[in-house]
Amino acid sequence: MTEQALSDMKVIDLTQYIAGPACTKLLADYGADVIKIERLGTGDGARSMGPFYHDEPHLEKSGLFLYLNTNKRGITLNLKSVLGKEILLEMVKRADVVVENFKPGVMERLCLSYEDMEKVNPKLVMTSISNFGQTGPYRDYKLTELMAFGMGGPMQVSGLAEREPVKYSGTPSIYHSGAVAAMATAVAYYGMRRHDTGEHVDVSIMETQAGTIDRRLTSLVSYQYNGTVTPRGATAGGAIASGYFPCADGYVMFSAGGPRLERVTEMLGNPPELMDPKFYTPQAQGDPDIKDEYDAVFLGWCMEHTKQEIFAIGQKFHNICSPMYTIDEVFDDPQVKYREFMVEVDHPMTGKLKYPGRPFLMQETPWMLRRPAPTLGQHNQEVYSELGYAREDMVKLREIGVI
Repeated sequence: MTEQALSDMKVIDLTQYIAGPACTKLLADYGADVIKIERLGTGDGARSMGPFYHDEPHLEKSGLFLYLNTNKRGITLNLKSVLGKEILLEMVKRADVVVENFKPGVMERLCLSYEDMEKVNPKLVMTSISNFGQTGPYRDYKLTELMAFGMGGPMQVSGLAEREPVKYSGTPSIYHSGAVAAMATAVAYYGMRRHDTGEHVDVSIMETQAGTIDRRLTSLVSYQYNGTVTPRGATAGGAIASGYFPCADGYVMFSAGGPRLERVTEMLGNPPELMDPKFYTPQAQGDPDIKDEYDAVFLGWCMEHTKQEIFAIGQKFHNICSPMYTIDEVFDDPQVKYREFMVEVDHPMTGKLKYPGRPFLMQETPWMLRRPAPTLGQHNQEVYSELGYAREDMVKLREIGVI
């Protein structure tokens, strides 16, 4: 088997739901040996979140869980029991990394804080992912995706100026925080190997959004430089031939602000009605009447072409444009197929399904699908035997509610 970039990394995964599992998924997908520890009976809370395979709620059929936990080994362990804590600390001795996303203070109450783990493994890297970080006045506050986007993300400038702020659908802020945590963990891991010392990494979901380049950073810098508070609607695509437009078989996106508008006009065949210089002045971009006049011609052209035709023609004329795919069309996109981005995963409860694959390519130490997400406690026998427990020991541990 080809060696992967993180093949030497041994990770104990104490996370659940989205942010933490997204972090450890990236580590596992690039080679780390990730052992996911779940509570007895119900496991990771994401197991109870949809969508479910064939719309049948089941701990082993959550699409969210199955996607976020590929390439991990899974065991059950009761961290509230004295013996369970002892077993975890025994695992920590052999690990490089622990990732957790409990509320701040929970690990301390369990006597499993970084300081406790550092005593048994001075070189341990521990990544803690929480809503607002391990310190500060908001440390113990709850946080939802809506709150994270509103407090840290670009929600204040999202939407129409005359309406309330809006956020993206789904949970992109939480996924993004997981990606940041994975990067931070890898940095700390290689720092540990270089400097021979452990590290406690403190990841705040709110801070990962406040520092994102998704418009928030631009607004923060603008405020610091000139005191400007970016108004809502300023980034809503109000320029001529910019935004989302219907076409013969769906929708396309165009961005034609400023000097790019001339390229759009050339793409349309330089129609006489669009040759008036009034369309190409800086003032025209903010004039809704001029925009409506131009867009009426542009819209007519779009309705005569499919989105793939518009994509190809637009690129030929060096325009910024793309088709707006429905979810089924993503699977059929020729670029996605050519680069084999979608991968087939065979899980015992769902059979073969296609999942999004690697987020980036590495030629020498590639991404690799080694195993599907584990069923609850699937690797108990394998992992506990590695710790020296015999089969009869595991029977006893199961009987007393430890595993």
